[in-house]
Amino acid sequence: MATGKNIRTYFEGRWHEGDVPIMRAADHGTWLGSSVFDGARYFEGVAPDLEAHCARVNRSAEALMITPTVTVEDMVEIVREGLKAYPKDVAVYIRPMYWALEGGHLGVLPKQGATGFAVCLEEIPMAPPKMATTLCTTQFRRPVLEDNVVNAKAGCLYPNNARMLAEAHAKGYGNTLVADAMGNVAESATANVFMVRDGEVFTPIANGTFLAGITRARHISNLTADGVKVHETVLSFDDFHAADEVFLSGNMMKVTPVTEFEGTHYQVGPVTRRARELYWDWAHS
Repeated sequence: MATGKNIRTYFEGRWHEGDVPIMRAADHGTWLGSSVFDGARYFEGVAPDLEAHCARVNRSAEALMITPTVTVEDMVEIVREGLKAYPKDVAVYIRPMYWALEGGHLGVLPKQGATGFAVCLEEIPMAPPKMATTLCTTQFRRPVLEDNVVNAKAGCLYPNNARMLAEAHAKGYGNTLVADAMGNVAESATANVFMVRDGEVFTPIANGTFLAGITRARHISNLTADGVKVHETVLSFDDFHAADEVFLSGNMMKVTPVTEFEGTHYQVGPVTRRARELYWDWAHS
């Protein structure tokens, strides 16, 4: 079942109405998981950082040894053509994706040049500014490059995220604060994370165990330009218990306030609200 509604699919050179089939039973991506995607957003008539998201899906494909077949410029043009069918007051999730069609050596290595490509547009509302979540710890951790493709936005990474979320829901929380291999905080199960202490902002330093997101980078740039000190550094779970504010940063909702981390409660504070304001101002600038 689809996540959103009012779906349009670009496949085999043209736009189709609805959620059309794009993968076959024998496709390499179906049975061996060689698929990547990216997510951008269209809301209030703008699609911020669309080019950056299209560029990243090509890099993700290369990381999984899938041959990217669409240039960033052409991909942006395809997406903008598809968005013309939506009103400006509708929020759309933009998902370009690649998968390998055939296997090469021993059937496991993706065959070079045998690539499937599609773009899915789904109408999914943006979250209201005060819609918050809660966090807990999880027994599962982020992998490292030596054992998984953490340098790509790959579909095969998401079952690990899913079991983190299942654990959180079983505990009565909305999401998890996830450790890296060393036991330091990496991100949440679905988004990058920021904390605020004494008016300054801290976020886990990009150490190769998680994707340092495009929206994350935009928040860092916006806050810094606004005069807020932002530190990319090693952070522990104790640091988050000592924080004044915590918020998540992801493409889907841009800023999600956190109101609790396992018994530590936070207000939706001024820096969290300012990060959202700055993002919206930048997106419309």
